[in-house]
Amino acid sequence: MGGCFSKPKAVEVKVELSLLEKEKEVDGLSPNGKASPFADCRLNGALAHSSDEDSMLLPLNHNSRDYVEASVCHVKDLENGQMREVDLGCGRALLIKQHGEFSAMAHKCPHYGAPLVKGVLSKGHVRCPWHGACFSTATGDIEDFPGLDSLPTFQVRVEKDKVIIRANKQALQSQKRLKPMSRCSAVINSNTGFSHVLIIGSGPASLVCAETLRQEGFTDRIVMCTMDRHPPYDRPKLSKSLESTAEQLRLRSMDFLQDHDIELLTEKEVVAVDIKTRSVTFEDGLRMEYRKLFIASGSKPKPMSYKGKDVRNVFHLRTPEDANSIARLANNKNAVIVGTSFVGMEVAAALTDKAHSVSVIGIEPVPFKTALGEKVGKAIMKLFETNRVKFYMLNEVSEMIGQHGQLKEVVLKSGKVLRADVCVIGAGSVPATGFLKQSGIHLDSKGFITVNKMMQTNVDGVFAGGDVVTFPFPPRNNKKVNIPHWQMAHVHGRVAALGMMGRLSEFKTVPYFWSAMFGKTIRYAGYGDGFDDVIIQGDLDELRFVAFYTRSEEVVAVASMNYDPIVSRVAEVLGSGKTIKKRDVETGDISWLIDKGSH
Repeated sequence: MGGCFSKPKAVEVKVELSLLEKEKEVDGLSPNGKASPFADCRLNGALAHSSDEDSMLLPLNHNSRDYVEASVCHVKDLENGQMREVDLGCGRALLIKQHGEFSAMAHKCPHYGAPLVKGVLSKGHVRCPWHGACFSTATGDIEDFPGLDSLPTFQVRVEKDKVIIRANKQALQSQKRLKPMSRCSAVINSNTGFSHVLIIGSGPASLVCAETLRQEGFTDRIVMCTMDRHPPYDRPKLSKSLESTAEQLRLRSMDFLQDHDIELLTEKEVVAVDIKTRSVTFEDGLRMEYRKLFIASGSKPKPMSYKGKDVRNVFHLRTPEDANSIARLANNKNAVIVGTSFVGMEVAAALTDKAHSVSVIGIEPVPFKTALGEKVGKAIMKLFETNRVKFYMLNEVSEMIGQHGQLKEVVLKSGKVLRADVCVIGAGSVPATGFLKQSGIHLDSKGFITVNKMMQTNVDGVFAGGDVVTFPFPPRNNKKVNIPHWQMAHVHGRVAALGMMGRLSEFKTVPYFWSAMFGKTIRYAGYGDGFDDVIIQGDLDELRFVAFYTRSEEVVAVASMNYDPIVSRVAEVLGSGKTIKKRDVETGDISWLIDKGSH
């Protein structure tokens, strides 16, 4: 549907540049002839590489062994608003041309290694094509999430119409840079029952909060406490890579945290918060006072009602140990997934090449209906069915039957009996805020902590972020919403840290999440809650599509599969405060939205 979905042909540099020149003339118009909201940003594809002569290394100063210089292209090889991945001999860099000036930085997103040349360049930053993180083209600093690290930048100069990059060899290899961080100035005994900042939780909101404080010059004590036994790790990978260890998934090591004076208390459960004495009490009796408190305790599995709760082999995927056990117990056995959440469906996909059978039980007619709409849900359901997953939709669990404490069967309310050697519950979650009920910190009717735009609660000095909060969302007229995305938690952590330091941070991020199944990735940006229509371009049967979610006459979210980086481009437009109208995406031709040859 629409010629823009045809497979692009390889083109030489000069041909591709001429295509881009032609597009530049019409890029400012949408199909209805009006100014396009996409006119200020454009996608970029990797151009053909420079000739051997161009990439020849220049002589190096013998005192500069840590650096490399290379002539990478002619000044006319790039137009304004274009990017190009170039080879410096011992590593690659991203060359950018904006307003007639060249700049260069690392070419891979430090989050998952996405090629930034396939991302979106707009107004001084590059947005990652996979997960939407943004990096300043001037400094390399991370400006929007997910991810923790920034990018190294490299010196660029022009001599005789040749563009020359000078880069640190180590930075070329690492492709990431840590922002400078301060240390704690006071000598503190670890047994001291007081912390200037106490952080509950060790997910991305907590970690970004702690690191932002250090990056912004905070030199007092920071203590992070968690019920987990591990340092912070990449939880979204658990359901996609069940056999990964905590070490393989870790975001920061204990050595890193110690080097930056971020104390971590593991296997510590908070049972009470006293706002009058500004103290927190743990299950083991430890009590710690604080000056500022950040609550990012995350979510916990939604309780289910069924008989037979004493059987083992039933898991809520929370930890690397859970994931490892699920993978081991499902080997050549029968696996049952209860619930069609993204986590549950990712586990189902991950088990298809391990288990003898995989069955999914859901209460909706198709998976993801609420989040992605029925048509997209059906297309994804078909993908699972072709991979031998059996669905039992519009069903619920009545009973779990075991023998000698081991799960053997799952009985549905319809009467259907499923053989089960392992069962994973992925039926949604609720905020882990039970310990706050008597605290005086305001919770809404569903148990979420309500915060303002600085992520501060109703109590002075107490902040919160991540899955546990409802926060004012500017695109919805500051309506209080809960957006439990990994990326959003990063943002909350940074805003809260700046708020603790008395600095108001403008909330400009666009919600962004992703899900991977059978080697295919769904990307989603925006806030589509309450959408009333879905405009689909592409081919759902081929799982190569873009779905625009609209409310009234406005696009509020977008999802895609096998069509990067369109979601990042829409995120760029929404993030700039511009509006995409429904009429602009329902014409059947969205070539105006995508640079030809870029995907």
